[in-house]
Amino acid sequence: MPFEIILAPGAVAAVKGLAVPVRTGVTVTIEQHLTHEPTKVSKSRIKRLRGLSQPQYRSRVGDIRVFYDVSGTQVQVLAIVTKAEADGWLKQYGTPAKDNAEGGGAGEGQRRSV
Repeated sequence: MPFEIILAPGAVAAVKGLAVPVRTGVTVTIEQHLTHEPTKVSKSRIKRLRGLSQPQYRSRVGDIRVFYDVSGTQVQVLAIVTKAEADGWLKQYGTPAKDNAEGGGAGEGQRRSV
């Protein structure tokens, strides 16, 4: 069952502002992965963000990050930003999880040593 993709107004504007080859990669990724398996976590493409209730997921398309939530049969694309802008966007717009009010890790750019 395909998921319905809903783009926030800011995400629509961000897509329109991308260079054509980058825009193509982002739209293909959204159509292929987010339409069919938006919650299927992978090593490099899709991550479940920890410590946040919103956005729930991040998809990587080269240097672009797509932040989105999944609810029922809908995928709500909240933002499409560059890697350099991702941490700033998460700090400004991300909602910390209730059980992790200290913001103990958004998953983007964090590593654990073992």
